[in-house]
Amino acid sequence: MFDHHYAVHTLWTGDRGHGTVDYRSYGRDHVMSVEGKGDILGSADRPFRGDVDRWNPEEMLLGALSQCHLLSYLHVCATNGVVVTGYVDQAVGTMVQTGDGGGHFTEVILRPTVTVADESMRESALALHHEASTKCFIASSVNFPVLHEPQVVVAGVASPAI
Repeated sequence: MFDHHYAVHTLWTGDRGHGTVDYRSYGRDHVMSVEGKGDILGSADRPFRGDVDRWNPEEMLLGALSQCHLLSYLHVCATNGVVVTGYVDQAVGTMVQTGDGGGHFTEVILRPTVTVADESMRESALALHHEASTKCFIASSVNFPVLHEPQVVVAGVASPAI
């Protein structure tokens, strides 16, 4: 077993000169940075008085799950002889807000469309999503279901019209 450590610097930039005098007095803007990488401009989601032009924590969680599954999936495909030539995900998540002002995600659905090099790989490509899910560090760390609705297409073969 190996420990991996990560560090992120988060700087709140939303003080409008009065601090948090009341709920409407401050901005939700912040900047997240990691040494040697570009900054991520963050805010709250719009219903929570955030800036729609910035990433919010809910989008970042969804993105982390999608990205982690992608990377785990590519790994298990490579080790199982499935040649992936394309991958796009349209991930969606549901969060419920509770009466006390809190909330939590109830589920995330990853909807990847995977392109494989050959028809003979289609069945394995579908099945490997399960193994990838068990290897995804982020999915293994959340307390709600991360579901998968994958599609597999073969490179160079036209997809049927829907």
